[in-house]
Amino acid sequence: MTGSIEQGTSQTHGTRHILHFLVRLPRPMETVWPALATPEGLAGWFTGVDVLEPRLGGIVALRGLGAGQVTAWDVDRVAEYTVEGGGRIRFHLERDGDEGSALRFTHEFEGEEEPEERWRARFERLIDLLGGA
Repeated sequence: MTGSIEQGTSQTHGTRHILHFLVRLPRPMETVWPALATPEGLAGWFTGVDVLEPRLGGIVALRGLGAGQVTAWDVDRVAEYTVEGGGRIRFHLERDGDEGSALRFTHEFEGEEEPEERWRARFERLIDLLGGA
């Protein structure tokens, strides 16, 4: 199985932007989870992490986005980070067949719109990292 970025949609409501992606990954959820929920994993494809307390209400500081807290945490399934100035980033993993995972991603934020292409490039790095290119 190879990875793929199945869809990307964006919505704008005033100054609020919402990006959604469905990313199919070639590895089981247990293998993908550390890439979404650990400082080392996030740094490998997304951004550096100065602090990440892996629990609901924990502190998170993502380089380039800001500091905030973990606003949803369901081990191996959901990690959501809400950061001041960077909005809300949600990773929701689901099983996809016998050996794959589907990542439902949401980025909700205020201000200047972030291009979908930037997230596509990040997800391509994630797929490469997981060995599914």
